[in-house]
Amino acid sequence: MRKAEITRETAETRVTVVLDLDGSGAGEIATGVGFFDHMLAQLARHSLIDLTVRAEGDLHIDAHHTVEDTGIALGRALARALGDKRGIRRYGSCLLPMDEALVRAALDLSGRPFLVWDVAFPSQRIGDFDTELVREFFTAFAMNGAVTLHVACLSGANAHHIAEACFKSVARALRDAVECDPRRAGALPSTKGVL
Repeated sequence: MRKAEITRETAETRVTVVLDLDGSGAGEIATGVGFFDHMLAQLARHSLIDLTVRAEGDLHIDAHHTVEDTGIALGRALARALGDKRGIRRYGSCLLPMDEALVRAALDLSGRPFLVWDVAFPSQRIGDFDTELVREFFTAFAMNGAVTLHVACLSGANAHHIAEACFKSVARALRDAVECDPRRAGALPSTKGVL
């Protein structure tokens, strides 16, 4: 329970994601994209979700398909691990500083996928990683995890700091949202009767 494994295989990528919502933040990440591996490790550590990601993709072209398909697989794994969402807190938010960068993330495990993205990067690349892929990852994650997700960068001058603050703030918000609420005793956190 509250664990899932998803494998997504296309002509461009093969991605396997294993997660445990009640973990300790352990991460075993290997996508072939160094900066992305670093970001996923931050996501695991700060959400306290144990996360294993193995991805093989068409990196001879670029990292786009690998990053996007990892977001798809991670979103689907989250949705599967949450099941009917009984007893969870459902909402989470975090205002996270990282040096000069300040990022706000708020999410609702609503079953209604939506992304509001208000993040601008001062440079197009972090090493050989395209900063556009940060949004691509979170779009894929939100749409496939059925998550309403808002991410806004309130300040920042260093692209690495901004990207890392995005992943960490979403992780902290996710940590709160997936947590079992002892006051709910397995009740669904919605007046609709379904999420």
